[in-house]
Amino acid sequence: MYLNLIKPFFDFLASAIFLIVISPVLLIITVLLYIANDGKPFFFQKRPGKGERIFSIIKFKTMNDRKDASGALLPDEDRLTKVGGFIRKTSLDELPQFVNVVKGDMSIVGPRPLLPEYLSLYTDFQKQRHNVRPGITGWTQVNGRNENSWERKLELDIHYVEHQNFWFDFKIILATFKKVIIREGIYNTEEIKEPNTSSTKK
Repeated sequence: MYLNLIKPFFDFLASAIFLIVISPVLLIITVLLYIANDGKPFFFQKRPGKGERIFSIIKFKTMNDRKDASGALLPDEDRLTKVGGFIRKTSLDELPQFVNVVKGDMSIVGPRPLLPEYLSLYTDFQKQRHNVRPGITGWTQVNGRNENSWERKLELDIHYVEHQNFWFDFKIILATFKKVIIREGIYNTEEIKEPNTSSTKK
């Protein structure tokens, strides 16, 4: 009952209330990023969700799209604005994903959605991460995040899928609050590397 009824209802209700409560903050961030990023405050990217269904994840856009004389994008460090850097460091760029939760694309807790091109690289065991809705935070994120190897990240994801329950989700949410507050293990970018490469960031 928890997985099929209680958790989806809680995700929707909690996310909707949260978005209403923080709407003034969201508005301020949107305006600041609209100015800093030449009219583009949001970042959209295709990600696989439950059952490998593709959806568009929403984040605050922390880098502008400025290019060099040849038309190529400037390096990330040159496109990251001051306001964007602050928003990344404080994990505020993740807040629009609560819209994804309200829409039913994501859950508050679950495996982080990676890129669609990785779907063909998963083993049958690793594919189990798509048996549940992806989350804003998850067991991997509170257990090392980018310090872990690709294989270890996916092992942690599957551990969550196989053991998820109310108390497990509650534990992850509390651990997430702790990490955000003390900025432990918080990175400016999200890991999206292939399984046979070393870890990098978006």
